[in-house]
Amino acid sequence: MKRQKRAANPLATSLAMLVVACSGTSTEGSGGSGGLSLGGGTSAAAGGNTSVGGHAPSTGGQAVSGGSPAVGGGATGGASVPVSDTGGVRGTGGAQGPTGGAQGPTGGSRATTGGTQATTGGVQSLGGSTSIGGASSTGGSKAATGGATSQGGATSQGGATTTGGTSVSGGVTSTGGTKSAGGATGTAGSTGAEHWVGTWTASPYYDSANPPPASLANSVLRQVAHVSLGGSQIRVQFSNLSGNGSVTISSAHIALCKATPAVDSTIDVATDKALAFSGTASVTIAQGKEVWSDPIAFTVPNQGNITITAAFASVPSQVVGHSGSRTTSYLQTGSTNVSAASMTSAQTFQHWYYISGIDVMASSSANGIVAIGDSITDGRGTDDDHNNRWTDIMAARLQANAATSNVATMNQGIGATNLIGTSGTAAQARFARDVLGQSGVRYVIVYDGVNDIGGGASFASMKTAYDDLISRAHGKGLLIYGATILPFSGNSYYTAAHESVRQQVNTYVKSGAFDGAIDFDAALTDGGNPPKLQATYAAWSQEDWLHPGPAGYQKMGNSVDLTLFTK
Repeated sequence: MKRQKRAANPLATSLAMLVVACSGTSTEGSGGSGGLSLGGGTSAAAGGNTSVGGHAPSTGGQAVSGGSPAVGGGATGGASVPVSDTGGVRGTGGAQGPTGGAQGPTGGSRATTGGTQATTGGVQSLGGSTSIGGASSTGGSKAATGGATSQGGATSQGGATTTGGTSVSGGVTSTGGTKSAGGATGTAGSTGAEHWVGTWTASPYYDSANPPPASLANSVLRQVAHVSLGGSQIRVQFSNLSGNGSVTISSAHIALCKATPAVDSTIDVATDKALAFSGTASVTIAQGKEVWSDPIAFTVPNQGNITITAAFASVPSQVVGHSGSRTTSYLQTGSTNVSAASMTSAQTFQHWYYISGIDVMASSSANGIVAIGDSITDGRGTDDDHNNRWTDIMAARLQANAATSNVATMNQGIGATNLIGTSGTAAQARFARDVLGQSGVRYVIVYDGVNDIGGGASFASMKTAYDDLISRAHGKGLLIYGATILPFSGNSYYTAAHESVRQQVNTYVKSGAFDGAIDFDAALTDGGNPPKLQATYAAWSQEDWLHPGPAGYQKMGNSVDLTLFTK
């Protein structure tokens, strides 16, 4: 889907999810000229796989928030032009873009230079060169040096912190099980009966179209994360992968937000605790790095909401974040108060900045699911502050089911991103960090490809990408499930040729190539000719027949077979 017309892809202003961008304010994944950038690949070479309009719908970026996709969309070879983040065939309230847009040049070759190994901290470029048909705008998405973390990601499964653990130069945790010298306190490493499991994630990238409404420097930012699996000890990850300079956090606190049914700026002050980084209150995160806070005793229930409030000292001009938060954040300029009971006078917006993961210490039998995709996985079309993405619905069912109550869910969707591509926000490019690198991961759900189809990708090219992800997941001993792509008749992505590719993809997903299949198509289609979403499932304020509405996401979450996660 487009970045809000493709499945929203903020990083394709550099990364990948299936949403489409529309007109109005910039889409979650839309980027200005230069688009989003992944924490990590090298900037796209001129004339690379991306066409001059790239996947980006707007003139120079994925869809501009709300902007309808530009006419010149497809990437070289039709690898797919994320005309919208999955989550944005249309921008916030804008009109639908032209049907598909014209395909880009057919000959652009990939950039020759691959991503080089990053400096201390070992984050590895996601692949350097632009993706085939990369979602970047003219000039490709610029990635910060250092790239995304290497396979193994920011944390090992249960590994303790390295020397300097969450410090600037180390950042990532070691691959060993016990805590090495210089790490966090004695509780940092996992014991024989417990290990770290990711309970919340937000894939980080730089989105030039969605900066904070005011500078974060010398300001306080409060953000809310809805966890899946609860626990009594947590750690929080902050990412500066695609920043263009270091960022300094003076102090950061966590607390529970007990507002319901919608979360807000209030915290339960009795739960307020300060985070530490290698024993100190402040931390400077170098460009291209990520850090974990020291583990802290903090009890959060299953499906609980954790508020993370940080006071920033200095920030670079490229602020790393996740545009499609579907959750309100609160910015108080000229403040250092990270323990306020509420922030009713703060500026508000629906984006996250710098926070990228939360781990809980869980029993050795606990494990996690990572769902990777575009704007439909990122939740375009859901209700802000209600946490009703299909992954949230599935997570609540998992926790309520005795056989799967110890399974966590991590959402790594990015709007307007693609399946195919070796750089930027494409699923192939970020699979190592966003999936293989997550703590305690056991299962993978791949729900990606609608933006590729909308951009003209062939079934053969998509099959190759799926096979690549399957091979890499199996190489790490993971079970990987594919999800069928929803119908999109009624949206500008629809053509008879595109529908044919969708049908071929769905047949392949159910063929046994994956370890199992989740048939979202069967759950939401109206069975017509051509098929489209059932009206009830398509309805929302910016109905585009690409992204479901709240009822559609509920149906998707309810249609997942939970026995897949007992294997």
